[in-house]
Amino acid sequence: MKRLNYRGYEAIAEYDPERQIFHGNVTGIKDVITFQAATQTELYQALAGSVDDYLAFSSETNEPSQPFSA
Repeated sequence: MKRLNYRGYEAIAEYDPERQIFHGNVTGIKDVITFQAATQTELYQALAGSVDDYLAFSSETNEPSQPFSA
């Protein structure tokens, strides 16, 4: 399991050996943001792209879900 952070959004990613791909999701928000990548190098870029897409879409429709703070 790999923990990532982008723009305050925390994520957890895992490797699926059967599919040979990394997949993850953002934690600590009420909405669902997922991402996947073929390599560890691409994993952070996939997270960044998913979060940026989420923020762009949310700003057009409503307020995006902010990360929960401890």
